[in-house]
Amino acid sequence: MTIRLQKFLSEAGVASRREGEKLILAGRVTVDGQIVRLLGTKVDPARNEVALAGRPLKPLAKRFVALNKPPKFLCTRRDTHDRRTVFDLLPADWGHLFTIGRLDADSEGLILLTNDGEFCQRVSHPSHGLLKTYRVILAKRLEPKMLKGLTLGLRDKGDFLKAKNVRLLSANNTRSEAELVLAEGRNREVRRMFKALGFRVLRLKRVAVGPVRLGELLPGKWRTLSRAEIESCLKPPVKSSRTARRN
Repeated sequence: MTIRLQKFLSEAGVASRREGEKLILAGRVTVDGQIVRLLGTKVDPARNEVALAGRPLKPLAKRFVALNKPPKFLCTRRDTHDRRTVFDLLPADWGHLFTIGRLDADSEGLILLTNDGEFCQRVSHPSHGLLKTYRVILAKRLEPKMLKGLTLGLRDKGDFLKAKNVRLLSANNTRSEAELVLAEGRNREVRRMFKALGFRVLRLKRVAVGPVRLGELLPGKWRTLSRAEIESCLKPPVKSSRTARRN
């Protein structure tokens, strides 16, 4: 089976597809000993020898990982201020993985990582329909009547923010806990929604991405996804009966 050269470079863990295109255009990649600068070039990993700056490359084994991100860890491979990242929690030779989406530094919970670009694209794209579930602790009482406003949606800095479902778990005069399900994951969406309603978020934790649940995974620990979880993530979205009738 042939694949594009930049995809091969990505699967070999040496560059993202965009960075791979730059390496190809710069003449640093060879196929069977010949420099290739054409971006549309396809290679057969089983037959062609691909090298970067003279170093032979091979696709790395596909990995699919669930990690419980603690607070203050960044979802980036490197930080210019030398702050801790989620990659500090993984084996040293897994630096070729990339996160599927992000959690801000103060948030915690489930992060998925992989080196499979197609899996990343399918899981992260809103059209695929993978829901994300969050638990949030707020600094004052959340009244049940406010929940409807979150599911109807609100405007913030030009974005329309909306929860697919909200459930109040507990509430007293000093704090509340709620669970939110989002169809999309805009930047700091949960925090922005509650800030717009006048609430301060004390703790924000993602507990599920589609069929993958955080479960009993301890902070800072990781596990590989099961085959059933991977296949479930890749299933086509189920169309509602209303959508099916329109089509």
